Amino acid sequence: MKAMILAAGKGTRVRPITYTMPKPMMPILQKPVMEFLLELLRHHGFDQILVNVSHLAEEIENYFRDGQRFGVQIAYSFEGKIDDDGKLVGEAIGSAGGMRRIQDFSPFFDDTFVVLCGDALIDLDLTAAVKWHKSKGAIATIITKSVPKEEVSSYGVVVTDEDGRVKAFQEKPSTEEALSTNINTGIYIFEPEVFDYIPSGVEYDIGSQLFPKLVEIKAPFYAIPMDFEWVDIGKVPDYWRAIRGVLLGEIKNVQIPGHEVAPGIYTGLNVAVNWDKVDITGPVYIGGMTRIEDGAKIVGPAMIGPNCWICSGATVENSVIFEWSRLGPGVRLVDKLVFGRYCVDKTGAAIDVQAASLDWLITDARQTPPLHTPLERQAIEELLGTNVN
Repeated sequence: MKAMILAAGKGTRVRPITYTMPKPMMPILQKPVMEFLLELLRHHGFDQILVNVSHLAEEIENYFRDGQRFGVQIAYSFEGKIDDDGKLVGEAIGSAGGMRRIQDFSPFFDDTFVVLCGDALIDLDLTAAVKWHKSKGAIATIITKSVPKEEVSSYGVVVTDEDGRVKAFQEKPSTEEALSTNINTGIYIFEPEVFDYIPSGVEYDIGSQLFPKLVEIKAPFYAIPMDFEWVDIGKVPDYWRAIRGVLLGEIKNVQIPGHEVAPGIYTGLNVAVNWDKVDITGPVYIGGMTRIEDGAKIVGPAMIGPNCWICSGATVENSVIFEWSRLGPGVRLVDKLVFGRYCVDKTGAAIDVQAASLDWLITDARQTPPLHTPLERQAIEELLGTNVN
């Protein structure tokens, strides 16, 4: 069966992470979000998958390639152009526009197909959802999820009749105005006939343009509320929640990688640590080839990426640290996400490391900037055992 993963967005609400990493590649304990989606699709028999890409397209394509090692077939539809320097420049054409572009190239979607946003962690029973969709004779179906009424203002609300037919949408209504507590999860089931309502060669969106059109013409358009875990990584706090959910065992079918060396403490290969001389409270994941010095303290939920260095007396609490990061002696990191040259708090506010003079924080040494403070240069040299120019 066939499916599409939407992966062309810029992920502006998760910046600065998405300056150098597309959202579908954001790691949940060392595995990209999109990889979990591929596993879900394969499990339910969807093994032919088109992915529309645009922003940092090569990052996605270089990792997933043809999909063979994930047990599926993958092809990519690039949305953009090649500039005069031979570089790919992304120009996304909307979620429905991306679907139409694939179908115009060669009619790929010839039967019932599923469309998933590439930046959500889910454990949905897709087989049951497709069965319900077909039983209704629907041309399109939205998978919805019920949320507490006080949360509806953060989402697009789907309004249906008693039979599940979509009547209207409310985009982030107030709690008082909300006509439903069922929200759009960005998980869709379509029949090929839906392309009759998507124009060619223009930017066109599923939620804001295609779906209102289907309601207007009274097409057989339905929504089904389902009970499943769903973490949409739309903003930094959502990313935090996804990692915490996996570490705390709240998201089914997502296993913590590595080896459980003690209850709630998982590590990758060859972690350098003297377990008798550190204070670690799970749930915690520590990536391979990371060094934890004596006297360090780690309080979960926390994730420390591979090739990191947590110095003596440093504290990591309720935080996420990406790969190639060094936390200096005695430094306390609480409720923070460390990525690239930035430290991001739980609200998503970013602090430039250089501007804040936090010279103890050294990150992605593989992409060494041309200029460093003396302390930055010293830390990188200590970490890599080499000289930094």
